[in-house]
Amino acid sequence: MITCEEAQTICSKNQYKETSWQERFSLRFHLLMCKACAKFSKKNTQLTGLCEEASLHALTDTEKTEIKKTLSRDS
Repeated sequence: MITCEEAQTICSKNQYKETSWQERFSLRFHLLMCKACAKFSKKNTQLTGLCEEASLHALTDTEKTEIKKTLSRDS
């Protein structure tokens, strides 16, 4: 059986479809036995859903560079 720390890592990877079938199986088995990790998994899924609904996006490298330039000028 995997540890809670391993389960959390696999749970996070699973949100982005980056897990193997062995990892998914191990996670499901662990979640049946560990209520704390099951709660973490549920909350993690909810957070991912909320982020997708909010249409969040990361800044591009160009946008980051522009912000750094602006902050450097203002300092």
